[in-house]
Amino acid sequence: MTQPTQRILDPEQIQAQDPSAIPRIRLPERATHFSERAARLRKLAERNPIGGYVRLMAVLVDAQQQALAHLEAQMPPQEAIAHAQRHSMPILPALGTERDPQWRAVLRRLADRVEAAGAVTPALAKVLDTLRAMSDAELDAQADALLAQRHAEVAPATAPFVMAALQVVWTDLATRLRVQDVPYVDAPGVCPVCGVQPVASIVRVGGAFQGYRYVQCSLCGTENHVVRVKCTNCDSTKGIAYHGIEGGNPALKAESCDECHTYRKIGYQEKDLEFEPLADDLASLTLDLLMSEAGYRRASANPLLYPEAPAEQ
Repeated sequence: MTQPTQRILDPEQIQAQDPSAIPRIRLPERATHFSERAARLRKLAERNPIGGYVRLMAVLVDAQQQALAHLEAQMPPQEAIAHAQRHSMPILPALGTERDPQWRAVLRRLADRVEAAGAVTPALAKVLDTLRAMSDAELDAQADALLAQRHAEVAPATAPFVMAALQVVWTDLATRLRVQDVPYVDAPGVCPVCGVQPVASIVRVGGAFQGYRYVQCSLCGTENHVVRVKCTNCDSTKGIAYHGIEGGNPALKAESCDECHTYRKIGYQEKDLEFEPLADDLASLTLDLLMSEAGYRRASANPLLYPEAPAEQ
């Protein structure tokens, strides 16, 4: 069956409309957030240079969906939420507040489920054993380093699993919010729910979201509207360019900024309805290599992949 053609608005049309009519926030769907990502990862793993790793992350993301179904993390006190709303601050900040200690139990359950899924290589077994041997203090230190992007302190092999556990906790919290309770946040590139930077952006199709661009938070999965042809890192509208791979997925581009010399990937659902920001970003390492050769750096890391020697950001 042929899919109907969807029209994507250009930036001038978007800005000419009443901004209040644009849905500002898309909170994650609790029942499908991770399962849809896992399905996309499996599809993208086919004929992919890092297909084995992408398939492993699909197993981890499936485990995230299972963990989310049985989690109810502790919300911050109501007075803290009200304070954030009054001062246009992230409502459930990942940094600067006490984390629900359940996140460490989630991490260990994720490790158990990945192991139970089978096909554990000696290298993966070592990573899982390392995670299980870490003390609560060591795990919290890794979580702090990841969330604050202190890359020199991050252990690359265990980082995706630590981040996956944190994602489960903050996604749980985000799914229990109401859109109208999420404040506006002035700082560019900051999630209004948790204060963490986005992983990539997506131009959506369908319903009230038709033609609008959203950045997806790398932690809680909340999507926040950002006007197109605008840097999601520094807010500049100058020197924005788009880069793709010849013969690659036409729905995926890298959006670069000559003001801050960073880039983030952007996907167009009109060209690929199954595009999923985190999954497609992870599975397009070749585009990252091309952008690095062109002199641009990632605005933020993919939460499920950390290089052995990450560049300072």
